[in-house]
Amino acid sequence: MKTLFLIRHAKSSRDDPASPDKDRPLDARGKRDAPMMGTRLAKRDVKPDLILSSPARRALTTAQIIAKKLDYKRKDIVVDDRLYAVAADDLLDVIHKLDDEKDHVMLFGHNPELTELAHWLSSEITHLPTCAVAEFHFNAKSWSNVGKLTLETVALDYPKRI
Repeated sequence: MKTLFLIRHAKSSRDDPASPDKDRPLDARGKRDAPMMGTRLAKRDVKPDLILSSPARRALTTAQIIAKKLDYKRKDIVVDDRLYAVAADDLLDVIHKLDDEKDHVMLFGHNPELTELAHWLSSEITHLPTCAVAEFHFNAKSWSNVGKLTLETVALDYPKRI
């Protein structure tokens, strides 16, 4: 069984229009929502084998905050340029190349590509709000089969969902 978490970065600030997109920080709501979502995952005893993050500041900060709540070491977060400003197909390619010894993987990234990939994996998901966590369970032994085999279960959680 492979479990994939697609996590959209928390709400980011657009206060400095001169700042490059990759450097945008979390805003106050993002700084509140990310730990809350991490706590929700921790209460369910989620233990990722691997956390991959876009290099964008807002995505990496979200990954670091959630990782801390899950007792996942910050230094073990893998920053992957292939998760920034790409198409959903490119994200799926990253997933297909994951190490099969890792069963629970979290991928932190951006819209629209995360929503597109989530919808492709499960038509139940049509939008990922900021800091949303889409969780997919596949009856697969290899990541290369994700999306090709029947999805076992899917769940979606996000900050405003109570």
